[in-house]
Amino acid sequence: MLPGVGVFGTGSTARVLVPLLQAEGFEVHALWGRSEEEACCLAKELGIPFHTSRSDDVLLHQDVDLVCIYIPPSMTKQIAVKALGIGKNVVCEKAATAVDSFKMVTAARYYPQLLSIMGNTLRFLPAFVAMRQRLLEGYIGEIQVCDVRVYGPSLLDQSYGWTCEELMGGGGLHTVGSAIIDLLSYLTGARAHRVHGLLRTFVQQNSLIRGIRRVTSDDFCFFQMLMGGSGSAGVCCTVTLNFNMPGSFVHEVMVVGSTGRLTVRGTELFGQRNGSKDEELLLGDNGWVGPEVKAMPLPHLQGLSSMVKALRQSFQAHEERRSWARGPVAMAPTFEDGLYVQTVVEAVKQSSSSGEWVCVEIMSQEPDPNHNLCEALQRNKN
Repeated sequence: MLPGVGVFGTGSTARVLVPLLQAEGFEVHALWGRSEEEACCLAKELGIPFHTSRSDDVLLHQDVDLVCIYIPPSMTKQIAVKALGIGKNVVCEKAATAVDSFKMVTAARYYPQLLSIMGNTLRFLPAFVAMRQRLLEGYIGEIQVCDVRVYGPSLLDQSYGWTCEELMGGGGLHTVGSAIIDLLSYLTGARAHRVHGLLRTFVQQNSLIRGIRRVTSDDFCFFQMLMGGSGSAGVCCTVTLNFNMPGSFVHEVMVVGSTGRLTVRGTELFGQRNGSKDEELLLGDNGWVGPEVKAMPLPHLQGLSSMVKALRQSFQAHEERRSWARGPVAMAPTFEDGLYVQTVVEAVKQSSSSGEWVCVEIMSQEPDPNHNLCEALQRNKN
């Protein structure tokens, strides 16, 4: 039996997610929006019977057993933690800070019987699933280098909002880079231990955002990661994100090894072994039969569709609506993965400010909220 679904968010992801859920047999019973008007408009458009701007109305809805959270990062932790505490399964986007991510991890550990996964859909894209399988089979030998390029138009909303604010989780690094960081860990089986990065905001104002308001979120980001073993034994990764390029969207992930390389361009997988003159197509694009969504690049769109199919397989084998099987969603990132990713993001930001390499240290306990105040009082006392 498939669980009833409650969706938080009225943005582009929610607009795509709801029809995908409905197509796989899920019933979407409730929708939350930041305003009654937003929620009402989208609920009517997508045929959702209940809408609200009060989060508890969705979380306490008797027919909702799976909560999908696609809202601004600064709000994610509050909803995810409360949903788990009420006994709901959770699929959600990234949080705004590592501290928020840690609180989500703590909640997930309290309720291990509940589904709690991050919504990085790139892990589910067939091209990356096939790439990981080829890597495990030794197609390129020992992994040495990962190179990622993502180019596209501006990520800013039409009006001033959270996408414009770096502290609210806006910017290319947090929005797109976090998915890449997670993907590289999934592909290589390793985690970053040192990072170096550079962030820039080239467009601080435009025709819609002007006056006293300025954009602080990055629209260009370049960072390097040393993953796995220390010294020459690890994997070197470079990632370039540029969202000042109107036109066609570029999404390329290349993994180079001792005997060849694998490359995913868009939704297709290519491979080339050392000594071969040409690369070969290992997995083509079977074509997207769903609706075209300008706000969501095709790799993320197809990955989201594959994730929803995996969720159906996970839940449909159980008669109890809240029960699920781990197998179909085993590749999904956990809340622990989300904490790692957010830690790397903050380390890259720190490196951009200092100009130095920064070690990635994942927190093992929640920091004291009064720590800075105590330090200041101690300095005054001395």
